[in-house]
Amino acid sequence: MRGSAGLGSLLWKISVALYLIVNGVMGLIPEQKHNGDFYTIFHDMFEGRPPETFLVIAASVIALIAGIAIVLEMFNVEISFFDTLILIIAIVWAVYVVIELITLLQHGFSLKALLMLAVHIMVLSSLLIASKRFGD
Repeated sequence: MRGSAGLGSLLWKISVALYLIVNGVMGLIPEQKHNGDFYTIFHDMFEGRPPETFLVIAASVIALIAGIAIVLEMFNVEISFFDTLILIIAIVWAVYVVIELITLLQHGFSLKALLMLAVHIMVLSSLLIASKRFGD
């Protein structure tokens, strides 16, 4: 059974890294940014107004760095500031989840909004797992 737990953890990290990297890249490509999750989230947060490009780009860069960091952690790449980097990204992501939750409370819950909240909580949990400070 131990092997399946390792496999499950590996697949979890791969899926979250892929989610972060793809959404990060989509947010940085002008013709793709409207298709990414970050554009949608900020669009909803600002009550249907187009979000500031800076916010989408900032979230995309953070996601891209986090995805790459998770991939590096999977390959046991030793980077001196890795835990600090993951912790900072996890804190930023936690703030993002709280803002998303506040937005949901203010504007009402929909199934799509709950789905996205669940995905973002899974991403946060993966960042915490990737950090050696919170264990595996």
